[in-house]
Amino acid sequence: MLRSIGRGAAFAAFGSALFAQQPAQPPRVAASSFATVEVHVNSRPIGNQWYSEDAAFTGPARIAISYGQPHARGRQIVGKLIPNDTVWRFGANEATTLHTDLDLTIGSLAIPRGTYTLFLVHSGNNWNLIVNSQTAMWGTDRNPAKDIGRVAMTARTLTDAEDALTIYLTPDATAGSESGTPSGTLRIKWGTVELSAPWKVKT
Repeated sequence: MLRSIGRGAAFAAFGSALFAQQPAQPPRVAASSFATVEVHVNSRPIGNQWYSEDAAFTGPARIAISYGQPHARGRQIVGKLIPNDTVWRFGANEATTLHTDLDLTIGSLAIPRGTYTLFLVHSGNNWNLIVNSQTAMWGTDRNPAKDIGRVAMTARTLTDAEDALTIYLTPDATAGSESGTPSGTLRIKWGTVELSAPWKVKT
């Protein structure tokens, strides 16, 4: 069984009058918020054996992406907020992180269980997700020597634009069955661009 969970928190600072005779300041909206998207798998491996979340000593396995969620607010995204031919921080503020309790693949890239940092690069018609083993860093502090690989993303144009960068971990409809391998699609949407790649748990 798979459960997909998404949550986000937006932070805004509002001006206030210090004295009754002073006019109130206009509200200031934060340029970005924080979001997490998660998939829960109802079993996890210990050694060579898979155990259900019903076991007393374990719980559901977790695949999660946490990221600063920038908002376009009328600004050009591709070529400006997402630079061309340059590795982009893939979010805002602290680096975007992927945590997985399970060995998995995204696209054709094998990713052992653990915690990673994600980046994105756009060049011509090509989009690539970069998975990096360095963690707990600011979003611009990438060490290329720590890259474990790249995932080619499939791009398509959306009819309705999304103002906020949003990441989805969508489970396959059959992946939660007893015989189905946990799998799904990683989707990234911002503006009129949607990027996608399949993900699958190694069993």
